[in-house]
Amino acid sequence: MNKIAIIIPSRLDAVRLPNKPLELINNKEMILHVYEAAKKTNSGEVYVATPDQKIVDVVTRNGGKAILTSFDHQTGTDRVYEVFKDQLDSEPNIIVNLQGDMPNIDPKAITHLVSYMSEGKCEIATLASSFKTTSEINDENNVKVTVSKKLLDNQFGQATDFFRTERKKHENYYHHIGIYAFTNKALVRYVSLKRSKLELERKLEQLRAIENSMTIHVGFIDSCPLSVDTKNDLMAIRKIMETND
Repeated sequence: MNKIAIIIPSRLDAVRLPNKPLELINNKEMILHVYEAAKKTNSGEVYVATPDQKIVDVVTRNGGKAILTSFDHQTGTDRVYEVFKDQLDSEPNIIVNLQGDMPNIDPKAITHLVSYMSEGKCEIATLASSFKTTSEINDENNVKVTVSKKLLDNQFGQATDFFRTERKKHENYYHHIGIYAFTNKALVRYVSLKRSKLELERKLEQLRAIENSMTIHVGFIDSCPLSVDTKNDLMAIRKIMETND
């Protein structure tokens, strides 16, 4: 029986939108929307991993679990690993790194990812969806993933590259969604690796896995949660979630 942990790395000092985890959407902090989506999956224990006491206070005041981590981590995955190793005693078999800036993520998407990882077919798995408009494709904040084959509903294929801007003609590329599931061995190996050339160039930490021949499978989902990176994103997600509430 797999033991699963969903860990949400979150911090206040994002360059483009400082304090974004505590921005209100429908009178509720963004980080709480993400936490509650994870809890709805009933897939395992859910934790917020943060270096900021303000985030810990908001989560715990609303009945959630939050762990204060070091300020020194270079990536969200390093923050996830600290909780996995030091707080959870390296016990979970599957660790989900769920980005804290996707307040409208569908809990079914998280469940889909966890279910696939439980089959033991890869080291790391993530999700992607289709681009709806050309402006979405051209937006450098929207990460793209190329896959070895065309993805169909509820199918997974192997990731071959991740990028922000299109430097060449790609086939089978999709809108990457910021959620990763690791086997425990893959997580331990990943954080032991040096930051890679493309990871630093493109500011995409998943490229460290690709450049070290770790296997990442990508699953297709219909929904595309908005990753909130800028003030405009925040305004857009408020409109979306107020409409759907």
